[in-house]
Amino acid sequence: MEQITVKTTIKGTPNKVWDIWTTPKHIKTWNTASEDWHTTRAENDLKVGGKFLSRMEAKDGSFSFDFTGTYDEVSPLECIAYTMDDGRKAKTNFTPKEDYTEVITVFDAETQNSIEVQKGGWQAILDNFKKYVENQ
Repeated sequence: MEQITVKTTIKGTPNKVWDIWTTPKHIKTWNTASEDWHTTRAENDLKVGGKFLSRMEAKDGSFSFDFTGTYDEVSPLECIAYTMDDGRKAKTNFTPKEDYTEVITVFDAETQNSIEVQKGGWQAILDNFKKYVENQ
């Protein structure tokens, strides 16, 4: 299975970045790839074996889906790894760099969309996350 990598560097401490990445009230705000989508519900049981859910919806009501999975690894302020409900894996590392935190996610590609579309979507969400953190 092909893997895709997305990354960003965020002006913020690892504590702040981790808190915003993992707290449902924040997830609902930053977890979108474009202005015409939003996350209407987020649940996060942040522990090995715990489940997460983000309800992704087009604002015009034309499409929606639940992004769900189970945590395989949780190392606070450092790493989160999970298996999505379709069996694909993803891992996000948080690395402090002076006044910044580097966030890198590597995930298994799916087969419905091109690699470019998948990378673009995940990178757009990560870019939105960066913008949200830096404005908090």
